[in-house]
Amino acid sequence: MTDALKRLSEEGVAIWLDDLSRKRITSGNLAELIDEQHVVGVTTNPSIFQKAISSGDGYQQQVSDLAARKVTVDEAIRMITTADVRDAADVLRPVFDATGGQDGRVSIEVDPRLAHKTVPTIAEAKQLAWLVDRPNTLIKIPATKAGLPAITEVIGLGISVNVTLIFSLERYREVMDAYLAGLEKAKAAGLDLSEIRSVASFFVSRVDTEIDKRLDKLGTDEAKALKGKAALANARLAYQAYEEVFGSERWAALEKAGAHKQRPLWASTGVKDPAYKDTLYVDELVAPGTVNTMPEATLEATAARGEITGDTVRGRYAAAQADLDALAALGISYDEVVQLLEDEGVEKFEASWNDLLKSTEAELKRLAPSEG
Repeated sequence: MTDALKRLSEEGVAIWLDDLSRKRITSGNLAELIDEQHVVGVTTNPSIFQKAISSGDGYQQQVSDLAARKVTVDEAIRMITTADVRDAADVLRPVFDATGGQDGRVSIEVDPRLAHKTVPTIAEAKQLAWLVDRPNTLIKIPATKAGLPAITEVIGLGISVNVTLIFSLERYREVMDAYLAGLEKAKAAGLDLSEIRSVASFFVSRVDTEIDKRLDKLGTDEAKALKGKAALANARLAYQAYEEVFGSERWAALEKAGAHKQRPLWASTGVKDPAYKDTLYVDELVAPGTVNTMPEATLEATAARGEITGDTVRGRYAAAQADLDALAALGISYDEVVQLLEDEGVEKFEASWNDLLKSTEAELKRLAPSEG
């Protein structure tokens, strides 16, 4: 084992775990990862919950109780998932306190079926914040067109937000704008800005998966030379945009009022292509003030063989832009790719949620007590 995770933390990258299950909490594994692997936060999504709950480990008693109460399947899922997030938030509370509220965070996502509906997303975010009832929770709102005004409204109410499913640089700028507008609303309402936190989850590996597929189709030497470069280029240019927005006069006024920067969070950092090093999206995205949320396999790979050599983002913006320009010159449309990835991201989470609905409904029926 190396000290790569420790070095990563020292470079200003917060290490969050992209996974949660009841067993992970009750077995003490989450606490162990915090103590031994420098984990300072947890993210969840509909796919993670679907996998955890359908495994059934640790959920039977609660599902049985919910069945006895004859709750709807939607209510059952919310009770189960918010219980896990609440318990995880309690495990991470010492980290939250020690970092002044920056880390020790647990994220929970609004119902993905609401991704293209603004008003229900706002209502769901308020409900989730109330249900979990922990100061170290982040409510995940997707960065769809309908999600943007919801982000502003929810931040304006003083609720901390993890903006998810960001793929494009243009959308990322809109997300940062939505965050600043939300802080301005909160300030006008007399809320304490220092209590509000946000991260912006910029997705990484899926960009390479889609673009590499297109490069393989082209099959030329120029195309092959660009494989595995798009995702890093995209993320590095996102950090450049972050530096620009949070170096602006508009931001300075909010910071003076106590606001915190919305940190870029590298999401989808598990490497999909076995031809690439399994720590690629960790080693090559080291920059201060960022978060890297890793599946456990990536966390273990980084601990074992990560190569943390300092900042690998700043100073590489021109090369990143050149890589994206080279893709455009080959006829690969950036705008088309990022829109496709956003649409697919929403669809995948919705499919996982529907699978979760079906499996939970089956469990509620199976564990329902006989009448009398």
